[in-house]
Formats: sequence, structure tokens, C-alpha cells
Amino acid sequence: MSKSLELGEQKEVRLSSGAIRYRERGSGEPIVFVHGLLVNGDLWRKVVPLLAGEFRCITPDWPLGSHDVPLDDDVRLTTRKAAGLIRRFLEALDLKDVTLVGNDTGGGLCQIVVAERPERVGRLVLTSCDAFENFPPKALYPLMAAARVPGLPGLMLQSMRFSPLRRLPIAFGWLTKRPIPDEIVMDSYLRPSLENGRVRQDAVNLIKDISPRHTMRAAEKLPQFKKPVLIAWAKEDRIFPLGDAYRLSETFPNARLELIEDSYTFVPEDQPRRLAASIAAFMRETARVREPVEQEVR
Repeated sequence: MSKSLELGEQKEVRLSSGAIRYRERGSGEPIVFVHGLLVNGDLWRKVVPLLAGEFRCITPDWPLGSHDVPLDDDVRLTTRKAAGLIRRFLEALDLKDVTLVGNDTGGGLCQIVVAERPERVGRLVLTSCDAFENFPPKALYPLMAAARVPGLPGLMLQSMRFSPLRRLPIAFGWLTKRPIPDEIVMDSYLRPSLENGRVRQDAVNLIKDISPRHTMRAAEKLPQFKKPVLIAWAKEDRIFPLGDAYRLSETFPNARLELIEDSYTFVPEDQPRRLAASIAAFMRETARVREPVEQEVR
């Protein structure tokens, strides 16, 4: 499997549900990236090199349909289990005071993590993502319906072998303003589910369980997460409503909202420099705020 090299050395950690492969680059305060459905860590390939000179960038391939190693045979992935994998990953690497960065489905999972088990998370960054009643967003209703028809998800993925179909709204067309490179990147997104039925089933299992009840339950607890939050939302997003960005910024007690111009949902793809600069500035500024508190504790 060809993978983008910008994310650093590939490693693997064994969790109770299966193996999670990840790539790591840089040193310093840890950042853990969380992508959404039917993509993998390559989503962050333009962002990580801009941050790795100052921070430790850890980029897993979560089991959301574009992962090389399927979960164990007896594991049926659900929304809560997917969020639990993020938490157990942080524990397995003994990561503390992590900056968790989520996009798309991954942003919804990050909200569940900080709502239920926020101990290892020091900051949260949410780019355009699922939230509140939009889990899934309306644009993905056809995909949700297809997941319940045996064999149909595989047929839909087979159609993605043809490049023009990848720019349809039901595929990647409304996720990026500009086409994603076919070589390496699109190959790494699509080939795992095309070639491995167990990988595809991991994604189907999760899709079947996605429901607003998960994000609405998390939303009730988000006001309890008082650590710094950055909402970096695509101003022109065609999938996730801009109103959710404002609503999230009002729900978290210590949040700031930045609107990203000239981008759709995949902000790391369309505006990597703007996103990386925002994350770096956010981390530096919030680190300065925490230092006097840490000194008082000492």
C-alpha cells in the first residue's frame, strides 16, 4: 500500500480491538489527528510537515474504511467503540495533555472523547465536522441507506475506480474545492475497502450505528470541558452547516471560532497552511496561559 511519506515513520500499537497503525513525526507537545470516514491519516499530509518542527505529530489510520489492518474478527465497530479506540490509543502511548484535532466524522468522535473521558486531552481542535443533530449530515443519508443493503457498499466503492465519479457530491466532490491527487492519496483512501472485505465491514458497521443520539448525548457534557478549544470551520462548507460552528463555540466554555476561507469540509486538504498556522498559534497562546498555573502548583 502506497502511503504519503510526509507523516513520518510508520508504527503500530496493539489495542484490545485490534492493531492501529500510525505515523509519527517531530517532537514536543503531542498532537493526535483524527480523520473521518473513508479516508486515513493521509488527510493530514500537508499539515503535519508545517507543525512537526515544533510539535510531536501523531497521525493514526483509524478503522473507518481506509485502514490497512482490519479490526479483530469478533469486533463490531460502533460509534462509542470508535471513540473508545481514540481514548485507548492515547493510553497505550501514555500521551498526556494531548491536542486532539478532528475533522469530519473524526470531529464527532473527538467530541464524544472529551465529553466522556477527557483526562488525557489538553486542547481540542475541531475543523468542519459532525455535531449535534448532524451525525450524519444530510448529504450522507444515501450512504447510510446503502450500508443497510448487502453488497451495495462494495458496488459503490467499485464505481470509485473511475476518477470522474470521485468528484460527485455523494463521493468527494463536496469535501474539497480542488480534486484530491489520484496517485498515492486517493489510492490509499479507496484501495483498502476495495480489496479487503473485513476493512469494508468495519466501515459499514460504524455507518450503521451513526446517529444523532451519540453527538447530542455528548453535547450535554461539552460545557464541562473547560480546556481550550479551537473551532476552525470552512466558511463555505457544503456538508456541515456553519451554524454548528457557532453553536459549538458557544457550547464550550473556553472556545474560539476561526472561519477558514476558500475551503470545503477537508480543510487540511484545501487550506493546510492556514490550518497549521491556526493550530500552532492556538497551542502557543494556550501554553502561555497554563504556565503560571503549573508554577503555582509546584
